[in-house]
Amino acid sequence: MRHGVKLSKKQSPKTDEELKRMLDIPYASAVGNIQYAAQCHIAYTLSVTSRYQECAGEAHWTAVKTMLKYLRTKDVFLVYGGEELILEGFSDASFQSDDDDAKSRLGFVFKLNVSVVAWKSSKQDTTADSTTEAEYIAAKEAVWMKNYIQEFGVVPIIASPVVIFCDNNGAIAQAKVPRSHHRSKHILRRYHLLREMVGRGDVRMDRVSSAENTADLLTKPVS
Repeated sequence: MRHGVKLSKKQSPKTDEELKRMLDIPYASAVGNIQYAAQCHIAYTLSVTSRYQECAGEAHWTAVKTMLKYLRTKDVFLVYGGEELILEGFSDASFQSDDDDAKSRLGFVFKLNVSVVAWKSSKQDTTADSTTEAEYIAAKEAVWMKNYIQEFGVVPIIASPVVIFCDNNGAIAQAKVPRSHHRSKHILRRYHLLREMVGRGDVRMDRVSSAENTADLLTKPVS
């Protein structure tokens, strides 16, 4: 999805003519087929467009067609290499980015060496009241994925803390040092799991610039 493009229910068909035209477009079928592509690069756009299968308008269909054009590169492939396996994660969240209900969108990516092995782009269940909380919840979700990958037993350095990169200083501070602050008191208890894991040495939160945050493409249009 192109940078700056935002989709909402306001772009759904408003006239009988628009509705009739969209009924002839295989929107749901296209979105369903794209899911089989399983590519991190389109996860954000796919997550957003899938929400409008029952009320898709021209703007939603344009976003789907953009994904299809992007995927017309089946003859191009990536080659990964390395002498050892290194697991690292990236987390990001766009604060209250949904025009329909003001909820934030979270995204996280896990890489084994430079190869993306797990990712998620979804709207958060709760309405975050601060950017720090949105990033904090996203990082907690990323920790769960780290444990899932660990069960495969193929990462020789898993005993060391797995670095999770985040571009929000507040979220990193919350994970490392317990603080009492009016902006964080309302965070539910289950989101404090990350702080416990940092204290045990399971993970380490590090700062990364937004430009270098791989998870950024899962929370907003970037191209």
